[in-house]
Amino acid sequence: MSNVLRSVNPATGSVLANYDIYDDAKVKKALQLAHKTYNEWRLFSLKERGVVLKKIAAELRKQKQKLAELATAEMGKPIQQSLDEVEKCAKTFEFYAKEGPKFLADEIVETDAKKSYVSFQPLGVVLAIMPWNFPYWQVFRAMGPAIMAGNTMILKHASNISGCALAIENVMKRAGAPKGLFQTLLLPSSQIKDVIADPAISAVTLTGSTAAGKEVAAIAGAHIKKQVLELGGSDAYIVLEDADLDSAVTISVNGRLVNSGQSCVAAKRFVAVKAIRKEFESRMVEQMKAATFGDPMDRNNKIGPLARVDLRDTLHAQVQKSIGLGAKLLCGGYIPEGPGAFYPPTVLTNVKKGMPAYDEELFGPVAAIIEAKDEKDAIRIANDSIYGLGAGIFSKNRKRAEQIAAKELQAGNCFVNAFVHSDARLPFGGVKQSGYGRELSIFGIREFVNVKTVFIN
Repeated sequence: MSNVLRSVNPATGSVLANYDIYDDAKVKKALQLAHKTYNEWRLFSLKERGVVLKKIAAELRKQKQKLAELATAEMGKPIQQSLDEVEKCAKTFEFYAKEGPKFLADEIVETDAKKSYVSFQPLGVVLAIMPWNFPYWQVFRAMGPAIMAGNTMILKHASNISGCALAIENVMKRAGAPKGLFQTLLLPSSQIKDVIADPAISAVTLTGSTAAGKEVAAIAGAHIKKQVLELGGSDAYIVLEDADLDSAVTISVNGRLVNSGQSCVAAKRFVAVKAIRKEFESRMVEQMKAATFGDPMDRNNKIGPLARVDLRDTLHAQVQKSIGLGAKLLCGGYIPEGPGAFYPPTVLTNVKKGMPAYDEELFGPVAAIIEAKDEKDAIRIANDSIYGLGAGIFSKNRKRAEQIAAKELQAGNCFVNAFVHSDARLPFGGVKQSGYGRELSIFGIREFVNVKTVFIN
């Protein structure tokens, strides 16, 4: 087994850096420091914690360009999206600095006691196991509520973005955060089991594949440790007969191509009713063909490479297998010549159950169009998935679309006439094999707390 983690530029294939894997002694020292800091940090007032969060937000903005360029170099995100990601992290920390004291305030409950209330107290050290697709956002959206609540955090980041993982630690240090409030561990996934099991860890939050979620849940569950799992998704966007197609197509294409299609909550399956399927399909192909892909540092390119060559090859195999089973390729669907993990915007139609494009998560710029007979059939198809992270619906009848989104779609995030995305003010998470628990909003900050009953007579 290699004793280093390698960072490779997916646009060029060149090695950016090698990082030494932490040995057992270094890991143990980090865990002990995190626990020691927790016992100090939990005594900080909510106002004092908020001051620290604001300083971290300011440091993020100070380092924005440097952080963005690093993310783009390590995983290929288009540079403007990397800049936007860092800004979103800063805004989320400011949100929790402002709203955290309200979210965590004691709640008086009238009982037969002289006084009774619910108090929200921190759990301890939270282990964050995070993926490469949003190198900063995934971490900061979990860290903000966790540390505002009085916990400390240990990060095990994806191995291919170790530079970003260390950069986050540097942001915390330069912002003047207490030593041990946040630490990065450079470890391969094969070594995370012992970290989860360590008595210093009180809870685990993971964003990643459903397979990874099952493994982590089994380990954490065996040690009775709280988990939040945000896993895979195959978001369905329903396009009804009365949809504004100009808007629906543009939003659908943007939703499919965000982060070069590498998002758990990206639009993936497009369920168009028969009456408008051909028109929707034609317009989508036109816009997908027009989306430029190439050097992610070039702001003219909407799409960068996939994060790794093996991920690109897996995606291509899913596309080819779907075609072999009867799907029709309308554009893209090839591996470009030259270096890098690039894949062109791709559209498949005539997609049916039993094809990877229908049943599996396609993590890249590939749109799968599925025809539905009518509204009822479209809802059935949208729900016909092991996943339940996000879903969208396009219709001019907002009242009916809202009813479908609120009552009939089986997903944690349902949007009407808009593409699904996360917002610090709203809870984010899934159902079915997309995971459990919630991030963001008041619900996210209350995931890693002891919801304590206090009864006084």
